[in-house]
Amino acid sequence: MSGGGHRVVGKPRRRVDGRAKVTGQTRFADDIAFPRTLHCKLLRSPHPHAKIVGIDVARALDAPGVQLILTGRDFPVNFGILPVSQDEEPLCREKVRMVGDPVAAVVAATEEEAAAASELIVVEYELLKTIADPLEALATEEPRIHDHGDHGNVHKKIALEFGDVDASMKGADHVFDDVFFYEGNTHLALEQHAAIALVDPDGRLTLHSATQVPHYVHRALAKALEMPAYRIRVVAAPNGGGFGGKTDVFNHEIIVAKAALLTGRPVRICLTREEVFYCHRGRHPVLMKLRTGVKNDGSIVAMDLQTLLDGGAYGSYGVASTFYTGQLQTVTYHVPRYRFRGCRTFTNKPPCGPKRGHGTPQPRFGQEVQLDKIAIALGRDPADLRLQQLAEPHSLTANYMRLSTIALRQCIEKVVEGSGWRDKWQKLPDGRGVGIACSSYLCGAGLPIYWNDLPHSGVQLKLDRSGLVTLFCGATEVGQGSDDVLAGIVAEVLGVAPQDIKLLTGDTDLTPVDLGSYSSRVTLMAGNAAIQAAERAKAIIAAGVSAKLGIPEERLVFAEGRVFDAEDPGQGLSFQDAVIVAEGKHGIIGTTGSYRPAISAAKYKGGGVGPSPAYSYSASIVEVEVDRTSGWVEVKKIWIAHDIGIALNPVLARGQVEGSVYMALGEALMEESAMRRLPARLSGALVHKIPSMLEYKSPTSMEMPEIVTYLIEEPEPNGPFGAKEVGQGPLLPIMPAIANAIFDAFGVRIDEIPITPDKVFKALREQQQGRAPRVGPDSFPAIDWGEMSIVPPPWEGGDGRAINEKPRKSKVVESGVRLAPDSPGANIEGGVKR
Repeated sequence: MSGGGHRVVGKPRRRVDGRAKVTGQTRFADDIAFPRTLHCKLLRSPHPHAKIVGIDVARALDAPGVQLILTGRDFPVNFGILPVSQDEEPLCREKVRMVGDPVAAVVAATEEEAAAASELIVVEYELLKTIADPLEALATEEPRIHDHGDHGNVHKKIALEFGDVDASMKGADHVFDDVFFYEGNTHLALEQHAAIALVDPDGRLTLHSATQVPHYVHRALAKALEMPAYRIRVVAAPNGGGFGGKTDVFNHEIIVAKAALLTGRPVRICLTREEVFYCHRGRHPVLMKLRTGVKNDGSIVAMDLQTLLDGGAYGSYGVASTFYTGQLQTVTYHVPRYRFRGCRTFTNKPPCGPKRGHGTPQPRFGQEVQLDKIAIALGRDPADLRLQQLAEPHSLTANYMRLSTIALRQCIEKVVEGSGWRDKWQKLPDGRGVGIACSSYLCGAGLPIYWNDLPHSGVQLKLDRSGLVTLFCGATEVGQGSDDVLAGIVAEVLGVAPQDIKLLTGDTDLTPVDLGSYSSRVTLMAGNAAIQAAERAKAIIAAGVSAKLGIPEERLVFAEGRVFDAEDPGQGLSFQDAVIVAEGKHGIIGTTGSYRPAISAAKYKGGGVGPSPAYSYSASIVEVEVDRTSGWVEVKKIWIAHDIGIALNPVLARGQVEGSVYMALGEALMEESAMRRLPARLSGALVHKIPSMLEYKSPTSMEMPEIVTYLIEEPEPNGPFGAKEVGQGPLLPIMPAIANAIFDAFGVRIDEIPITPDKVFKALREQQQGRAPRVGPDSFPAIDWGEMSIVPPPWEGGDGRAINEKPRKSKVVESGVRLAPDSPGANIEGGVKR
């Protein structure tokens, strides 16, 4: 049977039409011949860009064990994680956009039979021009990889200006221009992507998947399968690592769900490591041009940043990723005037998306290396240069990010003291050097992916007469310790041990909505919801105990598994008895809590990316030793301080900091999602250069240096018990700190990531031959940015809106926010004129 994407729903002789009683159990009639669970394998395109002319599945249909074959025509509805980028197909219908795009799915009794049958499918392709990089994308209007996007193969362009940047540059004492490049890399979670779908006897679909975002997978399944959402259940399995790589919705999840619906049997898929590389959603390769104007003392007066992103074949989170390459540049240091222009292009490569730090490590690398250059040029200590211009706590930035507590000063001072910075910088022997860098990151995105007024996270508690407390939350445990944090928060409020809290998380049928484990949001958002639910339960119990014992509610203490009188601790009840008393008075005890961030001050188009209830801050100093004869870089020791608010679980927090350092070392020194072209005799396709864990180099324990971790505690009022994030922020300063340390060691600049030995050796050779001792990009392409959105900063009378943008309905900005230092607009508070 042939035809482009023609559906084959199975062989009549193997369709499940009835059931048979076997040894007292109900089984499918053909279970005698086949295992109960079916297995799915995907046939993927060998071409980076081609039309699908036809698909012939006849031979595959007759292969042993085959139950079902699906093609693109079985899936008429697209899907995608962002509402503006619904450009993915479970199986490609008319064309493929990268090597690895799935074109057919085979469901068979065993994985081996499914794989063998997939090789019997014949697909006829008509090859199209391959677009290999952003420069080609900018130059190629046709063929378009997608019909949506700004134009041609440009997915998204952004142009924002906050204050008259050109005027500030003209008035600056010094202007520094630099171009940087940050290569893409992947998450490399040890667990591959896997999913299993099954249909309940009542016809409801259940999908178990290794996902970080069960809520968004649930939405996508309802859309792509054209089913009512209440007929679908998604259960997030505990993940063997995610790092952002499982925050998207994937075609294999939708395919096995459809297959389970058609066969009536469980269908399982586990991707190979090579297939995980094709799923990707890793770090975007980003070319950056950074122009900064400073005073003679190094204080920033204006910054102009341009970014060019290689987005790969699909939208994914790409629009948000593009904004993130610029929106957080103002929350670390005070930038009075700021211009940001970003462009994301489509190319015929695996799609990029969110990886730990989502869009911010690339510009952070550029900004921190340039600050080091500024310090050197002006004869300043790089640590002191940073200390003099930190962003002001409880202020609005030029682009209307609302800042809360900032303990970056303490972070810098701690690593400077602990590392002996002032005795080492520019004073170590030839080949040894130290470098410093800082960073900031979100404690959860301020807006949901689908804008609405609903809570971002919810928690339900059920207390029963056994004394057990059961916590229900949609957040997903991906190895970051969120289950432990939630249990600890509820236990703290109710005065019981964390092991007395039973958790049920990541199940769309049984738990309230949580948007997912991404953007370092779970501790702050689900944590606040958990506190609210626990406080409500505590009030119910207190009322019951007060009535029973005649003790005023305000004197009751919940601690050590008891509820007792603060003035007479002997008078009280065990927690279990207190719950029983309260249940007798109020009935069954169940409470809920929810959390939604405050309204953002940024009202301009694009201002929804970047706001957060709080920001964490990190500072790091790295000491390296560089071999002049080979360019080999050995990191000897790392000192890192993280502004964590309050550490709810110090052991977990330190693990997260050191895990970030480990991942950052890989990005800095060796990891890259590089592509290569096969020879013409092998199709000339654009494929992964290193699509396996054998060739894709990542640090092992042998490469890990000594790490000195400082948790800097200053309570964050918006965080649960004062806590901030710790899962992503500590990654960001490591890469630039290494680059700056290499300069201190030998005086050579590597302005691109990764910093491999060949690049260091090349820069050293350039130095020896009297040329500029630098390796990195030399230019940034001319891009037509279109009309700039002009948003006056708060201290120049702005209200968070673009003055040349059509007004949109929005709520008034909350007041009570101080302006950044040196702000002339003293009559502006929180973006609202007084």
